[in-house]
Amino acid sequence: MMFELKMKNRVTWTGFIVLALLSVSCKSSEGEKTKTPKAVFIIVDGIAGDVIQKLNPPVLGEISKVGGFTLAHVGGGKGTYSQTPTISAVGYNSLLTGTWVNKHNVWDNDIAEPNYNYWNLFRIAKQNNPALKTAVFSTWEDNRTKLIGEGVQEAGGVSVDFKFDGLEHDTVKYPHDTTRIFIQRIDEAVSDEAARIISTEAPDLSWVYLEFTDDMGHKYGDSQQFHDAIMAADKQIGKVWEAIKRRQSEHDEDWLIVITTDHGRDSQTGHHHGGQSDRERLTWIVTNASQRNARFNQNPGIVDIFPTICRHLGLQISEDVNREVDGIPFIGPIDLSDLHAEKIDGKVVITWTDMDENGSENAEVFISDTNNFKNGGKDEYRKVGEVPVSKETFDIALEGSSSFHKILLKTPQQFANVWVTTSMSNEQ
Repeated sequence: MMFELKMKNRVTWTGFIVLALLSVSCKSSEGEKTKTPKAVFIIVDGIAGDVIQKLNPPVLGEISKVGGFTLAHVGGGKGTYSQTPTISAVGYNSLLTGTWVNKHNVWDNDIAEPNYNYWNLFRIAKQNNPALKTAVFSTWEDNRTKLIGEGVQEAGGVSVDFKFDGLEHDTVKYPHDTTRIFIQRIDEAVSDEAARIISTEAPDLSWVYLEFTDDMGHKYGDSQQFHDAIMAADKQIGKVWEAIKRRQSEHDEDWLIVITTDHGRDSQTGHHHGGQSDRERLTWIVTNASQRNARFNQNPGIVDIFPTICRHLGLQISEDVNREVDGIPFIGPIDLSDLHAEKIDGKVVITWTDMDENGSENAEVFISDTNNFKNGGKDEYRKVGEVPVSKETFDIALEGSSSFHKILLKTPQQFANVWVTTSMSNEQ
């Protein structure tokens, strides 16, 4: 009888200990979940990836030690329907929308007719939760007014909560000079305000844009002046980084910072950009993200930053919009990358790179012969098959006489899309 009592007590105490451990574990897990995700992306204008490798700026180096550094690209698919000019506003909008120029329709710095049907980060953030706070700190006002399209009905009528831009119009405080030093002074003010607002208000999504490096590239090419401008920008980034570190140490916040550039420079002098040379397309990404996947080291595109930020912030993208996203997140699980398509003998042969670590996922394959989404409509996709992601190839027999096809792969982790078209003008 005594033995039975002892056993009962042992079971009771064992159960109590297990419950206690489970309670601690749940509290710990809940504690981790209570960390509020925040994201900042910084575009430093016009710095080819090889220059960052050569100079190794200290702040970028510190951030990359926390997370990582990788060479990257802009310019879309060279020689394909998505080939994209290596021009500033074009690159900004590729980041903002996760799409190349054939979709977002910003072909140059005039930003004449942006296609707002391809939603930008700020619109998605506000659509997910209007209470999310957004911020823009920029040396160029058009980033907010034209690319984000603040207040523009076609762009969703988005309102930015914290904005600090337009200083380039203040010729009294920032008198314009041929040396362009006034732009560096504006960059300094922009980075100061970004650091202040992040420290005190902690917006959920922030964009910081610094211009002076591109000015020095255009004026002096590959030069000491250009390198000095990069090192000065690194210090400006450092102010934002210090603000983020303080927030993370003092608050239950999980901050993602992504720093990149919008284009490289010509290989002959470093003065120019806009074309499709390897160096004009050569960019880079620095981030503090620790949970990077293999995509990060696959020469990612500027379009990959969009889904990465959405994933970090937990933003849901509607299926219609998500089908059009060209980027692949470089954090968290993914199933495939590098989707390509080629029309051969009346069929489309698609190939991709298997990124499924478990090797067990399937991809559903869809095709559409319309591009109604471009004009705000819907495309009707028909399912043409299902294939193991590990197979890395699939053939689609074509029906009808259309010269344009949108191919869509849907896996448990993502969408991936590619076009097949005989028209480089993309007038579909």
